[in-house]
Amino acid sequence: MSQSLMNFEPFSKINLPRRLRDVDDFFRGFQLAPVFQNFDTAPQIKIDVSETEKVYQIKAEIPGLKKEDITVDIDGNQVSITAETKRETTEKEGETILCNERYYGQNYRSFTLASDIDETNAIAKYQDGILELTLSKKPGKSTKKIMVT
Repeated sequence: MSQSLMNFEPFSKINLPRRLRDVDDFFRGFQLAPVFQNFDTAPQIKIDVSETEKVYQIKAEIPGLKKEDITVDIDGNQVSITAETKRETTEKEGETILCNERYYGQNYRSFTLASDIDETNAIAKYQDGILELTLSKKPGKSTKKIMVT
């Protein structure tokens, strides 16, 4: 037994203009993409966080920067990473820039950890676009579970 697929148009029996019946054509005329093209969206700093009993290990993806352009601030249990991408301003005489899509500006990421950080033992390394932080937990602050009666 042979079966074939049939194109079903649920609005074909309603007397609507062709423009309204074909939903794809209706939305195609809105041209939403150009409305948003002038907004610069900064790429977010993506992080991985792991912990052991004594330290937090953070890996932050910050490609294309020099280590001098990255700042890490520690305040108690809050960690803030700031990365600044500088715009290159090397234009040659007689050269016209046709397209400039590369981002420049400042990226910022802040997060809170469960324990306070011993900032004197904090280690930060930046290599191949990855910032690695080793943050020691401050000793002496432990949580205590109490029994509810």
